[in-house]
Amino acid sequence: MDNKEKLIITQNTIALIKEHEFSFKKRFGQNFLIDEHVLNKIISGAEINKDDTVLEIGPGIGTLTQALCEAAGEVIAVEIDRDLIPILEKTLDSFKNVRIINEDILKLDLNEISQKPLKVVANLPYYITTPIIMGLFESGAPIESITVMVQKEVADRMKAIPGGKDYGALSLAVQYYAEAKIIANVPQNCFIPRPNVGSAVIRLKAHKNPPVEVGDKEYMFSLIKAAFLQRRKTLSNALKNESSLGLSRDEVVNALKKMGLPEDVRGERLSLEEFAGLSDILKA
Repeated sequence: MDNKEKLIITQNTIALIKEHEFSFKKRFGQNFLIDEHVLNKIISGAEINKDDTVLEIGPGIGTLTQALCEAAGEVIAVEIDRDLIPILEKTLDSFKNVRIINEDILKLDLNEISQKPLKVVANLPYYITTPIIMGLFESGAPIESITVMVQKEVADRMKAIPGGKDYGALSLAVQYYAEAKIIANVPQNCFIPRPNVGSAVIRLKAHKNPPVEVGDKEYMFSLIKAAFLQRRKTLSNALKNESSLGLSRDEVVNALKKMGLPEDVRGERLSLEEFAGLSDILKA
């Protein structure tokens, strides 16, 4: 592609925004990438080749999309902002392997848009990162991996291990579905406009099979959610206090004893495997 068309070059991005008189919309969390080193990290980290079908969420003006089109066999770009569609049609005009969909990804049936395995790539709006990622994993669509730019602290939470301050319900949910690896840390000056926080690129490589066996996955995640709603409380008190579970403190303490865990243990100390074991005992 000619350098005059490459949007990763800052002056090209600025010129395009001015040409179309585009106004950034805070509600969509729009920040356009202008750093080629980071762009290349995303492409290489996502391990994309010409056999792949890539789903890009929030392509913006098409900066990352251009690189994806060059690397992948097919690109499906889902953009919620209708004002960006004419810009995308222009910036991606030279590519024949891209399909642009003007839709909210949270309302889209992924099984309808592609029957092929998908590699998801996105620069996600920070305010809606978790619903999008969990929605993708829970959709039942054949997702191979998700490589996304997210807020740095969210990436740290996804990858966190038991006992740390970042470890929580998101860590457990992500790790149930995928293996998490941080590809790059990204400073604010890599975007237009500059976000208020640092970012990170994280790759979530989907497990072929979940890393733990559990009788009732939904029940396990309800325990996890309750455990971290009151993370400073002991696990037995946190679960007792969640009325929807209908558990007494003694029931939880007895289950913990069966697992060889102290009755005053907090949820942040339990691994995914231990939450699965606790779930099976309490559900029995």
